[in-house]
Amino acid sequence: MKTKKITDNRWLQLVVGVIGLLFAGIIYAWSILAAPLAAEFGWSNSQIGLNFTITLSIFCIGGFVSGIISKKTTPMLRMLLAAALIFVSFFISSRLQGSIGVLYIAYGVLGGTAIGLAYNTIIGVVTAWFPDKRGLASGLLLMGFGLNSILIGRIAADMMKNPDIGWRTTYFAIAIVTAAVLAIAAFIIKPPPKDMVFPAPKGGAALRAAGETVRDYSAGEMIRRLSFWKLFIFFILLASVGSASISFAKNIILEIGGSDSVATTMVGVISMANGFGRIVSGWLFDVIGRRKTQFVTSGVAIIAPLVIILALSSGSLAIGVLGMILCGVSYGFAPTGSTAFIGAFFGQKNFSLNLGILNLQLVATAFASTWAGAIKDATGSFVMTFVILTAFSVVGLVLNVFIKKP
Repeated sequence: MKTKKITDNRWLQLVVGVIGLLFAGIIYAWSILAAPLAAEFGWSNSQIGLNFTITLSIFCIGGFVSGIISKKTTPMLRMLLAAALIFVSFFISSRLQGSIGVLYIAYGVLGGTAIGLAYNTIIGVVTAWFPDKRGLASGLLLMGFGLNSILIGRIAADMMKNPDIGWRTTYFAIAIVTAAVLAIAAFIIKPPPKDMVFPAPKGGAALRAAGETVRDYSAGEMIRRLSFWKLFIFFILLASVGSASISFAKNIILEIGGSDSVATTMVGVISMANGFGRIVSGWLFDVIGRRKTQFVTSGVAIIAPLVIILALSSGSLAIGVLGMILCGVSYGFAPTGSTAFIGAFFGQKNFSLNLGILNLQLVATAFASTWAGAIKDATGSFVMTFVILTAFSVVGLVLNVFIKKP
């Protein structure tokens, strides 16, 4: 009976983890949150894109730091630190007076650090409760992280348009609510007991588990493996498609000919597609295995930017909507894949630190939004950006053939 109660408790961990990451996913609502700032202060696409680049880069570093200190600190401490930082981040941002440097420090550095700490802690702790359903658990958690734009982001957009509220009050509200959610989660999310007995894997996962022995690699051992660097480069190429698409989602739809309302809605739809991609890829990892799922991932990543190019060339909003949805799905495959590969290739003992290291690839990925904005400013269109992203995806497909378990 005691074991069953502990087993049942893991679903509470998962639910709280999903809610915590839903609010931490405010990082992906930047294209919505940036609009009133750009309008008021006259910032360019490249300046706005650089803030997203900084935020994503520091997010990766925050996750890396979380992994380093994970064995010397409790999940509660890391989550409370994340709550405090996210409050300070949005509070300062709500008081901006036109200095984009302050935005970069407050939103980019402090906010990125906070989200990285929360992300790494929640993923590392909650997935430890689901060795039998790791792909599904990861997918659900990451779905929450990706759905922020359509849920929280849409509410924020409506608040900012309300003249009685405005963007400053909206930013302050985000500071309070997000910090409160992470602080509450800090007191609930805990690692499973060492004597925990989990259900045995079923179906395809059971067959793979029976034939696999996963060695626990230290961080130093992992980064000396060629398989790690192949994964690292692959996820840079894959996630660049989504990074550029999400950071300029609203602008891309406006260029195709959509209205402001449609463009704002599409940011949320892409967020839903992102969440859908995360849960579907997690399910695929459990059912058909890592290798087949990776090829599905590469296929979607190639098709998505090609559809956007077609939409931009033809001016078809319908094709543009389809292309952006595919970009969102493709981007959703990346974080679930990263989580699944770290556990399957390098073990669970050093999972948090190893995942933090692999996620440093997002530092390079984050620059996709910066050069996408720069190319748009230089050419007046996003077409060339997506031509380059298509080439990235093709190279990723070729690299995928050579990714093998160490």
